[in-house]
Amino acid sequence: MKGLHEGDLDPDPIKQFDRWFEEAKKSNLHYPEAMSAATATPDGRPSVRMVLLKGHDQRGFCFYTNYESRKGGDLANNPRVALLFYWEPYERQVRIEGAVEKLSEEESYAYFQSRPRGSRIGAWASAQSAMIENREELEKLVAKYEAQFKDDEIPLPPFWGGYRCVPESIEFWQGRANRLHDRLCYLRENGDWKIVRLAP
Repeated sequence: MKGLHEGDLDPDPIKQFDRWFEEAKKSNLHYPEAMSAATATPDGRPSVRMVLLKGHDQRGFCFYTNYESRKGGDLANNPRVALLFYWEPYERQVRIEGAVEKLSEEESYAYFQSRPRGSRIGAWASAQSAMIENREELEKLVAKYEAQFKDDEIPLPPFWGGYRCVPESIEFWQGRANRLHDRLCYLRENGDWKIVRLAP
């Protein structure tokens, strides 16, 4: 596997991410946009799950969820997240850490309306992360909201929307033989990015 050298990198980590992301999208991966999102409670209890990247630019990396879910609760009380992409065909990882901010209601509404109808109904029906008695309870709620919104536009739930991770570090990890991987990390300092190499 070809290594990763400082001279290979774009000075802008978002542009570097774009390069790798476009290559990942050309591979046989079903969800190149899948990323693990790790959060923690204020007292340090971590949790992690897979989410989908739904947009990124110079401001950061965006995903959507139920604000009342476990990750929503974590982020309300400890607004920091670590994201991880793994693109196995290229032996690559991208690790992103930073603060989190909510997207505007307008941004969340625009994305929500782009989702399939069934997914929008599901957002209303599922109290994400809450305990439920059985599958039938969930299916009854789906039926309820299908009937309620039968002929109407499905509104944005007040408890659902997007987050943006504003990156403070972005690491590009390239697998190498003998586990001597290349790890080049962009660190934000006074509004600028510097690149450092990390030991594997």
